Amino acid sequence: MRQEVMTRDNHDTRHHAAEIVREHVPLDDGQIHGVTFDGKKVWFARDGELVAFDPAANAVVRRFTVPGADAGTAFDGQHLYQLAKGEILVIRPSDGQIVRRLPAPGKGEDSGMAWADGYLWIGQCYGARIHKVDATTGEVVKTLASDRFVTGVTCVDGQLWHGAAADDKPCELRRLGPDGAPEEVLEVPVAMIAGVEAAGEAGAFWCAGEQGKLRLVRRKSEGDAAV
Repeated sequence: MRQEVMTRDNHDTRHHAAEIVREHVPLDDGQIHGVTFDGKKVWFARDGELVAFDPAANAVVRRFTVPGADAGTAFDGQHLYQLAKGEILVIRPSDGQIVRRLPAPGKGEDSGMAWADGYLWIGQCYGARIHKVDATTGEVVKTLASDRFVTGVTCVDGQLWHGAAADDKPCELRRLGPDGAPEEVLEVPVAMIAGVEAAGEAGAFWCAGEQGKLRLVRRKSEGDAAV
């Protein structure tokens, strides 16, 4: 399948403020990388392990050793996908068994990951791009460019969002158009956004942050004016 590289046209971008709804430190101050959500549990990667956290109980309920797990995590409704040192590992969530391996596009330089409709969307932080990858073969079929570092990636109702970072700018969550241009931006008052996943309610996201923090972030209510 031929890879398609998307260029970006000029778009009007709507900016909104976001707020922190809840903040957890599930384990300790070790850095959380990838984040995904199975409808009840938040799964996240730390160096060399995959952890399931139940936010309702405020408790870690499962931990698996996954060598090399240091970036994006995704869930397709049946299996977890984990970036690990140049590979995408397909993992059975019941016991942590690796059932399949795929090549990762960045060969160890990837950051966030999300699953949607048979494809993985994989961000590359310092490459400032997102690849659409066939979840069966690992083949890259499309690439979107960004003007910010790409951290976590998630899909919400068929629309692609990603965490955006830069050394001298606020952290953001961005909803992208088909050509990769940001159509909506949520400005998040935090020091860091790493992994990102939609939280199952409108305008809400689970975001990994600094010092082992896991935050529920959402767009402020309609009563708050857009920037």
